[in-house]
Amino acid sequence: MLEFSKRSNTLEQSAYKYSLQDIEEPNLYRDLFPYESVPRISFNHRVVPMYVPDDIWITDTTFRDGQQSQAPFTVKQIVDLYDLLHRLSGPNGVIRQSEFFLYTSKDKEALEKCLEKGYEYPEITSWIRATKGDFELVKDMGLKETGILVSCSDYHIFKKLNMSRAQAMDKYLAVVKQALEYGIKPRCHFEDITRADFYGFVVPFAIELRKLMEQTGIPIKIRACDTLGYGVSFPGIALPRSVPGIIYGLRHHAGFPSELLEWHGHNDFYKAVPNSTAAWLYGASSVNCSLLGIGERTGNCPLEAMAIEYVSLRGDENGMDLSAITDIAEYFKYEMGYTIPPQTPFVGKNFNVTRAGIHADGLLKDEEIYNIFDTGAILKRPPLVAIGPHSGLAGIAHWLNTYFDLERKGIKVDKKHPVVIQMKDKVDEYYQEDRTTVLSDEELEDIIKSIDMEFYKAISSRKGIKKWV
Repeated sequence: MLEFSKRSNTLEQSAYKYSLQDIEEPNLYRDLFPYESVPRISFNHRVVPMYVPDDIWITDTTFRDGQQSQAPFTVKQIVDLYDLLHRLSGPNGVIRQSEFFLYTSKDKEALEKCLEKGYEYPEITSWIRATKGDFELVKDMGLKETGILVSCSDYHIFKKLNMSRAQAMDKYLAVVKQALEYGIKPRCHFEDITRADFYGFVVPFAIELRKLMEQTGIPIKIRACDTLGYGVSFPGIALPRSVPGIIYGLRHHAGFPSELLEWHGHNDFYKAVPNSTAAWLYGASSVNCSLLGIGERTGNCPLEAMAIEYVSLRGDENGMDLSAITDIAEYFKYEMGYTIPPQTPFVGKNFNVTRAGIHADGLLKDEEIYNIFDTGAILKRPPLVAIGPHSGLAGIAHWLNTYFDLERKGIKVDKKHPVVIQMKDKVDEYYQEDRTTVLSDEELEDIIKSIDMEFYKAISSRKGIKKWV
């Protein structure tokens, strides 16, 4: 039978009607996930069409999934980071939502203080257990949406919940109905979707959710959770690991619109960013991330990475203040004691530092030669030059000013400064001893300390740096 599709404006064969496959033994996809060996990537060479939504955005899980990976944040830290998320998002809601816990008195205090800000973006949402008390808590806090866990792989249904697929679906649907009765928009977290039976459970369950949505008129979101980072975005990947296949299937077979589809990916196999991008490209409006990628095990998709990716795909910032990325990184470092690996893109200490001697020479002549974009103007992080035998007084002065951010502190130096001159003498001594590599930042700091400790204390002080928000 043929039907005209308004989505593609073409005649299409009627889609197969998927129903729950209530099997007796769990399907663990042992050919893909042998456990005693590295998981396999399987191709079926089926390619689904790209379908980029009219609007794409980012959601934040720093205060939920991210916070689970380290010492709990203080109320002040949550409020300050929420302010920074608001600044990064801009007025158009590129960072559309941020989810919070509601359990402890500290959780509630932080949420209330953030609500008092009155920001439109990011909208505050919650994540709860499926209990009556938690639903009442969401309603009492005045929140419009909450996340609900609905694990969908047989690993979770059979092994964790000790249920059949039919029992799990009945339980999940009852929970969703309860949320709808409270007038709360449910966001269903399809946990472990990249190990789930897509046509035997995921699509049939999603179809039942769509029916509930049509009956009540209340939107229901699906968050496709790549809980262990198994998702793969290459063309022709077979389900259940195919990110394009999952997003396409939820749209095409389950009938969910893009604006109700969200991707949540972990980074266990270094694929969090490309998988999130693929989710956008194949029809999910939303990707869920955390600041600096913090989260369980290897973490979530870094929010700052997707902010940059957004600009790459859309062609402009859409109101985002990307310089907030640097302030967020500094806040984590100085206010929270968080160590950011130095090579981390956009936020690491060395992400735009040129160390090779020939590269440093090129950067000094024209930074565009060896810098990814104008990191000084966009991220407030001008490129740094590592010091070598040919850096000269100007190179050392440049390093001092940029490494210690002296212009922002109002104590910028030039090549005639006595410490710069003495540093050059010390650097020359290193290379008189047949050294060939550039000096590390730590070595240069030691040189300054040996020359003038009071000067070092003055330039390394954070006095004069403007407030984070």
